[in-house]
Amino acid sequence: MKKIILNLAVTLDGFIEGPNGEVDWCIMDDDMDFGGFIASVDTIFYGRVSYDAWGNFQPDEATSPAESEMWQGIHSKKKYVFSHQRRQDDNATFISTDIVSQVAAIKQQGGKDIWLYGGASLIKTFIKEGLIDVYKVSVHPVVLGTGKPLFEDIKERIGLKLTDTQVFKSGVVQLTYEPGA
Repeated sequence: MKKIILNLAVTLDGFIEGPNGEVDWCIMDDDMDFGGFIASVDTIFYGRVSYDAWGNFQPDEATSPAESEMWQGIHSKKKYVFSHQRRQDDNATFISTDIVSQVAAIKQQGGKDIWLYGGASLIKTFIKEGLIDVYKVSVHPVVLGTGKPLFEDIKERIGLKLTDTQVFKSGVVQLTYEPGA
């Protein structure tokens, strides 16, 4: 069965974006092998706001070949958008009702794992419903002081078990957890 993997960057003080949505603090080192992660998934789950911002993003001509290749890999995946809006989109399937059973059906399909891209509201829903199989959090060596927190309005404790740790040359530390500790 496919696993849902939350893979995202967070600042040392727990923010996934700055106060104005900025992510310029996010480091992409070649030793992180983000391309390997992209190759390990065949599906991406987006919230509508994140999808509208990044789901069809096209880099400009000045973009490095590595970044262009990353975006090609991302755009080659099956995309689902969780939204209260019902919309037709040639590049994604919109889901607006019965999230838990629809996610269960998608997980039963053959293939590779699923990247829970976000945004924050969708991540919060998936945490609340216990739908995340792997938490892969890359802690970046920066403190913003304010912004959008990763964990917000969590009402119950979530026990996690550390399954892997990687330290990259930039100082980014990637922590991988699975539920149940």
